[in-house]
Amino acid sequence: MTDTVYEENNFEDLSEVGTPGFLPTISMTELYNSVYRDKPAVIEGLLYPGTYLFVGAPKQGKSFLMLQMAYHISTGIPLWNYPVRQGTVLYLALEDDHSRLQSRLYRMFGAEATESLFLSVWSKQVGNGLSEQIEQFVRKHPDTVLVIIDTLQKIRTTSDRYSYASDYENISTLKELATKLSICLLIVHHTRKQSSDDKFEMISGTNGLLGAADGAFILEKERRTAKTATLEISGRDQQEQRLHLQQDLATLQWLLERAETELWQEPPEPLLQMVSQLLTKENPLWEGTPTDLAQALGLDMKPNQLSTKLNVNVRRLAREHNISYRNSRTHAGRKITLELIDSEA
Repeated sequence: MTDTVYEENNFEDLSEVGTPGFLPTISMTELYNSVYRDKPAVIEGLLYPGTYLFVGAPKQGKSFLMLQMAYHISTGIPLWNYPVRQGTVLYLALEDDHSRLQSRLYRMFGAEATESLFLSVWSKQVGNGLSEQIEQFVRKHPDTVLVIIDTLQKIRTTSDRYSYASDYENISTLKELATKLSICLLIVHHTRKQSSDDKFEMISGTNGLLGAADGAFILEKERRTAKTATLEISGRDQQEQRLHLQQDLATLQWLLERAETELWQEPPEPLLQMVSQLLTKENPLWEGTPTDLAQALGLDMKPNQLSTKLNVNVRRLAREHNISYRNSRTHAGRKITLELIDSEA
């Protein structure tokens, strides 16, 4: 078994899958010996690959913010100074028509169109062809990073009973699709009328929706006619935040007034800095055993501890130092490969 793992779930022996009593497990040692693929942010600090709910009361400006996110990601223009990962975006505007979309986009962005933003006013439903439609789109556009579904109600089947089980199943189906395609699915939904101290308890439906999703955004105005709103953010891959927004009267774009929560920054990791100094543009590749690496770095550290630390920090090594890291097992023993990412292009 190689130490380099590129799937979220990896099991040593799959021969017993499907047999009664089979339970897939992974030991802590195997987990530490695994290197998992990075999940680069769609919007740094705000939105990541996975399945998210975007929730607000009707007529609060959700669709304008969805178009704004879609346009910024498809063009690579930062959103409120948050860096974005440029790529193709599919927006399923299932409560709109082409004429309304045209007028909204023109009012928001003028004549600066983009070939990387695709829109549709019709789709199939969950379990009845929607997944296949999105998969086919991603095959045609492999650089797709975001699919927006506006709204959840439009893709639910008429047989849904809106129970916890059905809510959880709907979002879980979409979550499996997002994981399979390595994209972000952003699903627009409505809040319930009853207020709550916990904003996320205002999501219409059962707790199954939020329980299955990777996170949620809540857009809320004090009154419907207000041009200011708060955006509450909570998720598994980002910290909880509250942003204060104001809608521009001319373009109807949402502007960031201030962020109430400062983003937490990971403390510096000296080991990664030391590793980065091994590579240069003239020497962009390093290969050797963990023992060789410890010696090259001048570290008094056990080789397996060094490997574990790098396995866990592989994403930071790529993000902060532009270095790809591979840890494999060969007949001769363990082999570590470090390479400047630019040199792989």
